[in-house]
Amino acid sequence: QVQLVESGGGLVQAGDSLRLSCAASGDTFKTYTMGWFRQVPGKEREFVAAIKWTGSSSLYSDSVKGRFTISKDNAKNTVYLQMNSLKPEDTAVYFCMGDPYALVDLIPTMNGDFGSWGQGTQVTVSS
Repeated sequence: QVQLVESGGGLVQAGDSLRLSCAASGDTFKTYTMGWFRQVPGKEREFVAAIKWTGSSSLYSDSVKGRFTISKDNAKNTVYLQMNSLKPEDTAVYFCMGDPYALVDLIPTMNGDFGSWGQGTQVTVSS
């Protein structure tokens, strides 16, 4: 399994943009379908976005569609989440995860028992 480390979180104002990065170790990253989830204390982890291991298709939750973009750079072993037009309700800890050759449509159903997960990065959006 790959090891995943998120970065790029921080405190921003509503309407600002932020780009999260998730760096992966190892040489199998190119086979990994990747996803981003987020979690607010006291609530369940929520699916945000996913991208197929080939980069040919992606999936977004309704709450971020049109504002967030997921991308994957296999040469850099990194997946990104570009977040635009941020809202206070986007405040959460953001986690990246990956699973080899997974169907992108299955990523939203995955919990911590499947795949590799990072430790998370905090995103706080002030109003």
